[in-house]
Amino acid sequence: MKFTASCAELSDLKADSLILPTGSELSNSAKVVNKLTLNSIDSAIENGEFKGKSGQVLALNLPQSPFKRVILLGTDGLSNQRQIKKAVMTACQALNKTNAKTVLWVGGLLTDNIEAEASIVAQSSNASLYNYKKHNAKKSPNLESLTFWNAEQSAIQSADTGLKFGAAVGEGMNVAKQLGNLPANICTPSYLAEQAIKIAKTKLDKASITTEILDRADMQKLKMDSLLSVAEGSDEPPKLIVINYQGTDANTKPVVLVGKAVTFDSGGISLKPGRGMDEMKYDMCGGASVLGVMNALAQLQLPINVVGIIPATENMPNGRATKPGDVVTSMSGQTIEILNTDAEGRLILCDSLTYAAKFEPDTVIDIATLTGAVISALGKVASGVLSNDQQLANDLIESGTQSADPVWQLPLWEEYDELLKSNFADMANIGGPQAGTITAGCFLARYTKDYKWAHLDVAGTAWVSGGNKGATGRPVPLLMEYLRQKAK
Repeated sequence: MKFTASCAELSDLKADSLILPTGSELSNSAKVVNKLTLNSIDSAIENGEFKGKSGQVLALNLPQSPFKRVILLGTDGLSNQRQIKKAVMTACQALNKTNAKTVLWVGGLLTDNIEAEASIVAQSSNASLYNYKKHNAKKSPNLESLTFWNAEQSAIQSADTGLKFGAAVGEGMNVAKQLGNLPANICTPSYLAEQAIKIAKTKLDKASITTEILDRADMQKLKMDSLLSVAEGSDEPPKLIVINYQGTDANTKPVVLVGKAVTFDSGGISLKPGRGMDEMKYDMCGGASVLGVMNALAQLQLPINVVGIIPATENMPNGRATKPGDVVTSMSGQTIEILNTDAEGRLILCDSLTYAAKFEPDTVIDIATLTGAVISALGKVASGVLSNDQQLANDLIESGTQSADPVWQLPLWEEYDELLKSNFADMANIGGPQAGTITAGCFLARYTKDYKWAHLDVAGTAWVSGGNKGATGRPVPLLMEYLRQKAK
């Protein structure tokens, strides 16, 4: 989809449809549109069809006006980025139900931050175009281009910057959604490795992307016995995917993103209940988000170095599978008593976090659908964040606010860490029934003492259930906003 910014006279612009954010009191831009459309907006307000309330959408078919369709988006009461992003997505979804090919967006939602508004519009437009690409006969939306309009010439450069960033983030979200939605018999560890290699083949002018795929033998040489213990019960070979984006000087320390990719999680010997187990194909959404970020970086070519590490495996029960009570030795040399084989994500992450140190990172962030406990704590609204560096946590919280992809911080106190004690190893892989998200973070923190690290638990936000079941593409917006700020 093509995005452009313009400050030309509205009457000179051509589009199938126009989207106008407005409240019940018309802005100067809304008054211009009202005049061009024969006072149709005044009429909709006067007859009660449109009240201008937060997120309200009304489509007006106006065959006699320059814009054959005007979609009004209510703005009264919109007070934060999350509400604005939700409203914009609602308008985009309404537009996609039409046969429009070109659309004109009248700016004005964020008069003090045109770049942010344009970014939200482009991201939401691209994200709303997503259709599952296999086993789905739905026709893709016809939309081909969007022009973001602002009356001020001085705002166009900011709008153009925002459009480029938002479009790349939206496409990155769609990459993550597609990988998450694929069935586990297609999206295997080997398939994820193939997708990483495809992204690395992108031709870049100012940056480069390379991949390295480590197989079982490579991981055995590295003594990644914790990661490999999870793969023991599966016939699918595990992969450690390393994708390296270099956007600036090679001596600049990278941000390392570690994405959990359990392509199907049965729970292993600690078998999960059958109800809802189909959704365990989403247990690789952390790894999918890393690939989504890499796809966005390839488009934007931000001046930053980023390494993606994706431990990919299935967690299945068979005669070789790890058993509760088994003890394994991690790459770091620390031993782990596996009390529950369904607490497998931390077992593949800990070796990956140890491996991350070889890149001499500036920062390490792991992303994982790690615990059901985070859903109990935060629901489907915010991801959990735990960190050994408060400034890093603050930066992620701020990036979450700006990207409308929020996170909430949980503590890493020693009282929680003590719950991981084991009589037979350096630690147990679970800490009991209480504070499950925190004790999982405490487990990972034992492998990250040599660098700044944060853990994102996205079990509540990476996908939704029910009638709209599907991957969300989160936390690609959060991570891209964080990297954008780091690249400045």
